[in-house]
Amino acid sequence: MGVIQEFKKFVLRGSLVDMAIGFTVGAAFSTVARSLVDNILMPPIGFLIGDTDFADLFIVLRAGTEQAPPYATLAEAQAAGAVTLNYGLFVNSLVALLVVAVAIFIVIRLVNSLEERLEARFGEEKPPEEPSDKKCPYCRMTIPYRASKCGHCTADLPDSVAPAGG
Repeated sequence: MGVIQEFKKFVLRGSLVDMAIGFTVGAAFSTVARSLVDNILMPPIGFLIGDTDFADLFIVLRAGTEQAPPYATLAEAQAAGAVTLNYGLFVNSLVALLVVAVAIFIVIRLVNSLEERLEARFGEEKPPEEPSDKKCPYCRMTIPYRASKCGHCTADLPDSVAPAGG
């Protein structure tokens, strides 16, 4: 019974559930990104370079046994039993990866920006910073703020001396 309880505790741990939700949303987003690339971005690019479909860019490594080359489409080549190098599908996958990477980058930037705004609005106030310099009350020369003795006139300094510039 101990192993089952351990497994239950592991599965119900918050980070594991969050990760499962992330994978599910990521898979759905990946499907949308793939559709964007295959159905929206690549057809105009394929049209501009003169091919009908980017996915149909391939190199025949070995002719098929059912039908002799040339093959008009990748599906036709695969139906003929040809061995092909499908570089068009690879380019589609690279574009899909770039789309997903850009989208994730934008989401992360937005989340970081939101966190910074919330921190600035509701976060703790920073303590006032200590000045770096002060003026000696005797010789009026600028000295380090924490100095207890002036390096110019060698006077012992009181604890509260106005900062430089004041």
